[in-house]
Amino acid sequence: MKEPIDVTGLLLDWSEGDREALVKLMPLVCDDLRRLAHHYLGKEARVQTFQPTSLVNEVYLRFHGYRKVSWKNRAQFFSVAGETMRRILIDHARGHHTSKRGKGVSPLPLDEAFGLANDRELDLVRLDDALKDLEKMDQRQARVVDLRFFVGLTVEETASALEISAPTVKRDWQFAKLWLRRELSRSGDREKVGDSSSQVIC
Repeated sequence: MKEPIDVTGLLLDWSEGDREALVKLMPLVCDDLRRLAHHYLGKEARVQTFQPTSLVNEVYLRFHGYRKVSWKNRAQFFSVAGETMRRILIDHARGHHTSKRGKGVSPLPLDEAFGLANDRELDLVRLDDALKDLEKMDQRQARVVDLRFFVGLTVEETASALEISAPTVKRDWQFAKLWLRRELSRSGDREKVGDSSSQVIC
């Protein structure tokens, strides 16, 4: 029972400008951050550049650069850590785009998560673009997708992190999945049409 109290206390100290609080915090959350990194990289099985420890180190470096963060609790910390991991992987994926067809970008199997056809795969960049469009329409629903799909939080944990009710999380999650399924299917179809002109049929 002591660890969550220590973590929350250090987060509050960090919010108040204590730069040493982050250094003290990391050993307490390192194992959880590695599990979170493993969860993320599991969705990117074809990317070998990052290992869980190296991804956690990247998160630490970005956190170290934060000048002011208003931390509230442990759930919020891990939601921000998860979002930071996703941004790191997106930045990496965009940096390795070698063509319009997305070579070098890891595809994600999203058939179970968003109800896409079983043979569809989606790279991180396409998913990020779709999420940005969703965020313009409904910022909270985009955050629910971040926390449920990427971070792997439960409905209750997501509700706690966003300070909303569990039924609201469920509604947002269902709507966001339907919207993303439609958008990702459209982008996949457009990509196929665009690719057909460059194919050589013998």
